[in-house]
Amino acid sequence: MDKTYQPHAIETSWYQTWESNNYFAPQGSGEPYTIMIPPPNVTGSLHMGHGFNNAIMDALIRFRRMQGRNTLWQPGTDHAGIATQMVVERQLGAQGVSRHDLGRAKFLEKVWEWKHESGGNITRQIRRLGSSVDWSRERFTMDEGLSEAVKEAFVRLHEDGLIYRGKRLVNWDTKLHTAISDLEVENHDEKGHLWHLRYPLADGARTADGKDYLVVATTRPETVLGDAAVAVHPEDERYKSLIGRHIMLPLVNRLIPIVADDYVDLEFGTGCVKITPAHDFNDYEVGKRHKLPLINIFDQNAAILARAQVFNLDGTPNDKVDASLPDGYAHMDRFVARKAIVAEFEAMSLLEKIDDHALKVPRGDRSGTVIEPWLTDQWYVSTKPLAEKAIAAVESGEIQFVPKQYENMYFSWMRDIQDWCISRQLWWGHRIPAWYDEAGRVYVGRDEMEVRRKYKLGNEVELRQDEDVLDTWFSSGLWTFSTLGWPEQTDFLKTFHPTDVLVTGFDIIFFWVARMIMLSTHLTGQIPFKTVYVHGLVRDGQGQKMSKSKGNVLDPLDIVDGITLDELLEKRTSGMMQPKLAEKIAKQTRAEFPDGIASYGTDALRFTFCSLASTGRDIKFDMGRVEGYRNFCNKLWNAANFVFENTEGKDTGIDDAPVELSSVDRWIISALQRTEAEVTRQLENFRFDLAAQALYEFVWDEYCAWYLELVKPLLWDESASAERQRGTRRTLVRVLETALRLAHPFMPFITEEIWQRVAPLAGKSGPTLMLQPWPEYNPERLDEAAEGDIEWVKAFMLGVRQIRGEMNISMAKRIDVLLGNATASDQRRLAENEPLLRKLAKLESVRVLAAGEEAPLCATALVGDLQVLVPMAGLIDKDAELARLDKEIGRLDGEVKRVGGKLANAGFVDKAPAEVIDKERAKLAEAEQAKANLLAQRERIASL
Repeated sequence: MDKTYQPHAIETSWYQTWESNNYFAPQGSGEPYTIMIPPPNVTGSLHMGHGFNNAIMDALIRFRRMQGRNTLWQPGTDHAGIATQMVVERQLGAQGVSRHDLGRAKFLEKVWEWKHESGGNITRQIRRLGSSVDWSRERFTMDEGLSEAVKEAFVRLHEDGLIYRGKRLVNWDTKLHTAISDLEVENHDEKGHLWHLRYPLADGARTADGKDYLVVATTRPETVLGDAAVAVHPEDERYKSLIGRHIMLPLVNRLIPIVADDYVDLEFGTGCVKITPAHDFNDYEVGKRHKLPLINIFDQNAAILARAQVFNLDGTPNDKVDASLPDGYAHMDRFVARKAIVAEFEAMSLLEKIDDHALKVPRGDRSGTVIEPWLTDQWYVSTKPLAEKAIAAVESGEIQFVPKQYENMYFSWMRDIQDWCISRQLWWGHRIPAWYDEAGRVYVGRDEMEVRRKYKLGNEVELRQDEDVLDTWFSSGLWTFSTLGWPEQTDFLKTFHPTDVLVTGFDIIFFWVARMIMLSTHLTGQIPFKTVYVHGLVRDGQGQKMSKSKGNVLDPLDIVDGITLDELLEKRTSGMMQPKLAEKIAKQTRAEFPDGIASYGTDALRFTFCSLASTGRDIKFDMGRVEGYRNFCNKLWNAANFVFENTEGKDTGIDDAPVELSSVDRWIISALQRTEAEVTRQLENFRFDLAAQALYEFVWDEYCAWYLELVKPLLWDESASAERQRGTRRTLVRVLETALRLAHPFMPFITEEIWQRVAPLAGKSGPTLMLQPWPEYNPERLDEAAEGDIEWVKAFMLGVRQIRGEMNISMAKRIDVLLGNATASDQRRLAENEPLLRKLAKLESVRVLAAGEEAPLCATALVGDLQVLVPMAGLIDKDAELARLDKEIGRLDGEVKRVGGKLANAGFVDKAPAEVIDKERAKLAEAEQAKANLLAQRERIASL
């Protein structure tokens, strides 16, 4: 092994070895254990959420694989309908070609070409993270098998009366010309206006204060043309007498009713709300309660129609409501119409006032355009019947959420569930298996031949297939069983379904988790998974959500492989249209990463993710922790090299030759048992942070910091017996080999590299660490006596080090030590470990004070009730040491005053960024603590 740990020298080659030897495939003889990877978008690239998610899943799958479970980690990608179509359309646009120029068939050929050439980027990145998924079973949601499963699911749900076509409001992207899901809508905080408009009362009606109009406030004046009512609160004394009367809607001269509804907030605005059921989701619900017509005024571009389209709530045409719209507005863009309508209201003296107003504007996450609630014909899943079984599966405990609190979020959504719009007006995706005849009648089947046979339609009946495709959440909702061969009852489906754990973020509990439960319980009669492990979001070091607009996005592979400052600046600011924002982000980046990001390797990043994975909480990602765990990898590497230097070519007891174990050996073996039990328990309870902590503390604090130091005198003692040295060498290699197995789920690369060399020394064999058995806790190897003895030794040595540090005594200088108040147990431990203590604590002598013996002037440390006394005569120059301490205390006092004054300056605190203020506060606390420590040290020395 190289003297220096270089992660890149080992990571890529080991992954290739694992994958080429098919080690990731199911092969254990134990109970099946399955995890389905949440399929990332085929257009995507790895972000911190992916990195975190994959680190957790791989820790679980490697842990269970080593336990002998028959493990399957199923990989795959999602076809990402909108995202992929946009990528290919942009490429075509650069060539001056649109998809409509090509036609549907040719365009889809282009998409498949792109997928084969460029669509595997994210799977390559997942490999770089060391994820041990079974690539031989990789699936894509548009694969032939999965596409057949999607058609089968649609047809079955339709036959069961759970899929229907209807006219309802959807989130309409006016640029992409498709319905999109709520998850694809981003609400942006933007500055806008609140227009207060006067609506004249009809039939001579007047308000309580004598006005012949009502004032409504709206952020979207363009929708006035589609108003169907004005609503007031039923308890509002100002308007009670007007309930049931009418408004004469300006511009269109349409009589609309005044209705009473609890939706209206008595305290907001004037207490009057315009109701536009065809262009607002809340208004749609009010419209249903009051049986109001749906008056659609927009086309697919959100431009004004020549005549409104009026429908009843069931989607049938309504010819009783006047559909005429004002002259001059036809084909006018909604925002142009907004200005024109406000101008007309003002000209008619019907504009009360305009207020500045902060509002949330819904924009498409892909197109960036303002989303319009729009009335269209779409396909829906009737979800309430499906939700009943899905709720019961969680209530019964058949499916458990970790942490349990997320069950409440799940129940809240599921008990108020709305029907699911599953159609999208795209070309890329699973085309809906429905056909129409010339009269517009719809027929559903797996293909056209089945439709003709099923509905007894002859060849003379011309059929055309529905142009729409299915929402990608529909196909990914089948993921746990479609990837295993459903609807065929394959061996893999029988063996690995239901799956064991779903690892996911809380933000898609409804969009994906709930839908998988609904579809699986209905279509297979089985739950899709037994446990849902919900993790938080990965945020930056200040707790801010990572986003391009904030310039705080981190790419996990930049942490793994490193990136220069110039490359990082280019990555964060390229393509930004706002120069000021780009410069702000560049400034922040230079301050945070003046030298770019160093290469930390995959293992350090993965261990960081696991160490931060406390149940359900968002993660503050701190680069300092990555650096700390890179040091941990270094520590393990250096420890292994020390072990090899002292064991290779020597007898390590693998032939069962007689051995003698020292108390130090027995102590580390006992500590290892406790660590095995703790790491296993915490992994089984999904406490990755506590498992990582237990492992870290054992490897760093116990094995590296103490055991390797304590055994040096034993290894290098030429007078020690062969049995004693053999016992120590055997313990060295066996404990290291076991610790590597414990660490493997978290840090697969470094553990594999070291294990290959230590395994023969420890009497182990096999092609790879990942297929070795998981360490099992053995209570018979606990040795509380040895633990007590070595803890005493450690406390003794720490006491001596503390005195050296406080009294500024060189660590190289040999000193005398006296022991006061020593019990029989202390004296026994001293007798058994005196050579060790003399060697490691650099002691000239160590002696127990006789009863009644007075100790000279000494510095003191306590080990329980035992006094560890170091005589000071000749060790320090008291006056010189006090002078040195006074000088350092003075320097720290100046630092405290300087930083304290800065923080007391209101001008600085009000203007400085929060992170700068936090750093100054931390600096002040550190200086105050250091000063307090030195004052205490001065007091002790002065008392000598």
